[in-house]
Amino acid sequence: MKLILLGAPGAGKGTQAEVICDHLSIPAISTGNIIRAALKAQTEMGLKAKDYIEKGLLVPDDVVIGIIQDRLREDDCKNGFILDGFPRTVPQAEALDRMGVKIDLVIDIEVPDEKIATRMAGRRVCANCGASYHTLYKQPKTEGVCDNCGGALTQRKDDEAQTVLERLRVYHEQTEPLIAYYKAKGNLRVVEGQEEVADTTALTLKALEEQA
Repeated sequence: MKLILLGAPGAGKGTQAEVICDHLSIPAISTGNIIRAALKAQTEMGLKAKDYIEKGLLVPDDVVIGIIQDRLREDDCKNGFILDGFPRTVPQAEALDRMGVKIDLVIDIEVPDEKIATRMAGRRVCANCGASYHTLYKQPKTEGVCDNCGGALTQRKDDEAQTVLERLRVYHEQTEPLIAYYKAKGNLRVVEGQEEVADTTALTLKALEEQA
């Protein structure tokens, strides 16, 4: 099955992608993770994307589309995949169509902006191993220290309050139109994000079962 996960930054798409990945045994492809890895490695593409990411803006289409096209050619995508973070604009969706990729299901996870702002402002990431924590929902045993490796927990620049607000503005302006785009194709399902992750997961799996 070939799927796309939609939703504002901080809506919990990554967690749901992991669940679907395990459930269907297909890879979850997150453009955010790919771009952050390139940024950390100081690759040409990472340096090009750096200014956009730090300002909460979208990385240019030519960079993102090239990354996705190469990734979908890999062997582990033959039986399907989950796209998390792509497409982010209607032109990107159209580019995906031109690649000949037929999407079976698009799941839109909807969470109010105010809840997203709270989630993202409290997120902390280990500078060493990348493990994720939250000041309210997933606290480490020792404040500011990773349970896994003892590394320092930091707040990513794109989780800072002003950047979060800008990312949400960009989402509503440029990504939200994808909901209508895929609704018109007849393969869109809406999942209302719940307070408990497990409850959102149950609704996500139900949407998959209904599509199967």
